[in-house]
Amino acid sequence: MNTRVDLLTKEYPPEIYGGAGVHAAELAKALRRLVDLRVHCFGAPRDEEGVSAYAEPHLADGANTALRTLGANVAMAAGCEGTELVHSHTWYANAAGHLAKTLYGVPHVVTTHSLEPLRPWKAEQLGGGYALSSMVERGALEHADAVIAVSRGMREDILRVYPEVDPARVHVVHNGIDTAVHGPDSGTDALVRHGVDPDRPIVLFVGRVTRQKGLPQLLRAAFEIDPEAQLVLCCGQPDTAEIAAETAALAEELGRRRGRVVRIDGMLDQRSLRQLLTHASVFVCPSLYEPMGIVNLEAMACGTAVVATATGGIPEVVVDGETGLLVPIEQEQDGTGTPLDEKRFASDFAAAVNRLLAEPGTARSMGAAGRLRAEREFGWDVAAERVHEVYRSALRG
Repeated sequence: MNTRVDLLTKEYPPEIYGGAGVHAAELAKALRRLVDLRVHCFGAPRDEEGVSAYAEPHLADGANTALRTLGANVAMAAGCEGTELVHSHTWYANAAGHLAKTLYGVPHVVTTHSLEPLRPWKAEQLGGGYALSSMVERGALEHADAVIAVSRGMREDILRVYPEVDPARVHVVHNGIDTAVHGPDSGTDALVRHGVDPDRPIVLFVGRVTRQKGLPQLLRAAFEIDPEAQLVLCCGQPDTAEIAAETAALAEELGRRRGRVVRIDGMLDQRSLRQLLTHASVFVCPSLYEPMGIVNLEAMACGTAVVATATGGIPEVVVDGETGLLVPIEQEQDGTGTPLDEKRFASDFAAAVNRLLAEPGTARSMGAAGRLRAEREFGWDVAAERVHEVYRSALRG
């Protein structure tokens, strides 16, 4: 009989807002042929067999939202009774994994998609809950039977931030991409619907409105990007009202000075995202902190060249000069990742984008190479096999 594994995640379809949720959903599909998989997630009840959802409890008015997360984790841990191994994703589910490990005496595997100490701006969003999320993550990683990092850069961060973690227990398994789902789509109805001109060059950003994603840096760089190109910003949920207001003000000023700025708020459906990625002349990823970045893989799978910051795990995905261009960055070491020289970073980023706008043949060649790399190196079946081997290692002790 297959080993029963309970996968714990905050996000799961249809409630997904970030890369960790995409990872959990795609990995779950690939793992089902290898183990007896049960999925536990947050939110409304799901119809999918083997998936249990947990609502965050109502607490007194004014209670920190991180406490509601822990309340859902308690219920999630109770739902894992009978499991042989638990696998948690992000701090939002790490406490459930640690509780289940302790309660049922089973191995706990943790996949890290980011590290709380390297996202200090979350204190703006969570207040004291940020200290709580950091505590949960530290406890889970230091006591986990195995830790999966989504890139070699992420592994280095784990061992630097949490020196108590045994390096032998930290394994690298890159994010994957389903190139049968994510691929070129020549349709233009999504572009027209959102006011994007299919016949004009497109510089495309897709990501949450958070300091981690470097959107303010991109908007500053955009003042130097060829004004003939459209800047299309697909903006997910903002972390705070402050970052939302800062981004809106920059985008408004940019629109007045250069024009051709299109903002699309909220999560896009897959078809719309594919069309935008396919028609983009350049996909941009200005992240200041990015353990890997699934969205870069999605752009590559659609045959689009990428300009991205040379930080975190991004250089393990985007090959400089082959599938896109990497922009060097010198960053503060206080956990914020802020560029030491904001103006230089913005100018360097704009120059890389302008190069590909001026050399469409080069951009097309890089896009084709990116598609090939996505197909060959980043399949979810490969990722699932590697995760399964981590499970076997954790069960052997």
